[in-house]
Amino acid sequence: MRIAMLVFPGVQMLDAVGPVEVFHEAALQAGKPGAYQIDMVAQQAGPVRASNGMLLHANIALADTGAIDTLLVAGSPHIQTVEGEAAMLAWLLQQVGRVRRLGSICSGAFLLARAGLLDGKQVTTHWNSSALLARAHPLVQVEADQIYVRDGALYTSAGVSAGMDLALALVEEDFGREVALNTARQLVMFLKRPGNQSQFSAHLAAQASERSAIRDVQQWVLASVAEPLAVDDLAARAGMSTRNFSRMFKQDTGMTPADFVENARIDAARRLLEETSDPLKRVAAWSGFGNPNGLRRAFQRRLGVTPGDYRTRFQNS
Repeated sequence: MRIAMLVFPGVQMLDAVGPVEVFHEAALQAGKPGAYQIDMVAQQAGPVRASNGMLLHANIALADTGAIDTLLVAGSPHIQTVEGEAAMLAWLLQQVGRVRRLGSICSGAFLLARAGLLDGKQVTTHWNSSALLARAHPLVQVEADQIYVRDGALYTSAGVSAGMDLALALVEEDFGREVALNTARQLVMFLKRPGNQSQFSAHLAAQASERSAIRDVQQWVLASVAEPLAVDDLAARAGMSTRNFSRMFKQDTGMTPADFVENARIDAARRLLEETSDPLKRVAAWSGFGNPNGLRRAFQRRLGVTPGDYRTRFQNS
C-alpha cells in the first residue's frame, strides 16, 4: 500500500513524521516490512524546511506521484499562507477518485477545504483552528473537539499526536486489531482512544477563557469536582446573575457551564481510571458523578465507551 504525505515549506514536523512512524512500525509488527511504501510529496522533490526549522526530504514531486492508496495532508502553523498552494490544490483535485483514502492531519484540513473536498463532510481539526475552519467554509460540518473523524473515505484528525491516533486507526483497518495493538505498545501509544473522544479537555478550556471571572470559576470547578456544582452557585461565585453568567460563559468558552462541569468530572474520572484500580463506585464519588450509573451515562454520551472499557483499553495499551 502506497501512502503519500503532502508536505510544504512551514509544515508542522510532527504532523508529517508522526503518522509515518506509525505506518513504518505497523509494517514491522505485521511481519511485512514493505507493506507500506511511504512517500513525502511536495511541489518539488528535495529539502522542505518545517516550521521548527528542521529539514524534511520530499522524495517525490507532485508531477511524479503515480498511483496512491492513501493520501494524507500535513498541517502547518502558517496554513493560511502556504507556498505553492495553487499547485497543491490542483493536484489534490486530480487525486480525488483515484485514492482509496484521503485525509488530513491538524490544519491540513484547510487545504482540503480550499480545494472544495470537505463540503458537506463531517471533519475535525486542531481545537484552536476549528472555529476559523467553520467560518471560512460554512458548507463543512466541523466537529470541533474530536480526535479524528471518518466520513466515508475521508479521514481528518486533530493536532500533532492525534495524527498518530488516526494512523493507528488506518493500521487497524489494514491489518487488524492485534497488529495495531502491538504497534501502539511498541510506540508507547494509547490503544485506543475512541475516535469521538474529546481533544478539548476542561483544563484546556480553562486556559483558553478570556475573562478572569470565568477562569476563576473554571479553576474552582476543576479543584472541586466532587462537590455540588449548580449553575446558580457558579454564577454567585463569579459575582453575576445566573442568566448573565450562563450567557458570558457560553460566549467565552463555547460551552454551557453544565457542559464544562461534566467535562471536568470526566477528566477527573479518566485520570482515576488510568492511574488507580479503585472500584467504579469510588471513582464516581470522587469525580462528582455520585454513583456508577451517572458515570457510565456520561462516559457513553461524551466518549462513546463505558468506564470499564476505557480502563481496559488504557491498561492494555
